Amino acid sequence: MSAVGRLRDWAKTVRRDAVALWIAARDPRTPWHAKAVAVAVAAYALSPIDLIPDFIPVLGYLDDLLIVPLGIWLAIRLIPRELMAEFRAEAARRMERPRSVAGAVGVVVIWVAAAVLLLFLFWPRASQ
Repeated sequence: MSAVGRLRDWAKTVRRDAVALWIAARDPRTPWHAKAVAVAVAAYALSPIDLIPDFIPVLGYLDDLLIVPLGIWLAIRLIPRELMAEFRAEAARRMERPRSVAGAVGVVVIWVAAAVLLLFLFWPRASQ
């Protein structure tokens, strides 16, 4: 397997584990301290806001390459193995579900409508 293939598999595993931690944080069988770490890591991993912005060369991706995997590792260590296996299976199942095409179309329509409205409101009009 090529380095790109291994990196792609690793990224899928990290994403699956982030979703599994989100599931774990909502499960009553998960210990409270594991829930706290899982919520923090899952929220950070799934959030579009980064601690270090991605536009900063090299450092921008440092949090994605180090902080998130270390947080996931810590949270996984705090959750019992049997539960984590169950959460990973559920996360994999959820990730395989088809995406909603209607939902995607709806979001695109809203963005286009907002852009048209902004153009209408702020487009310079010829003086009469």
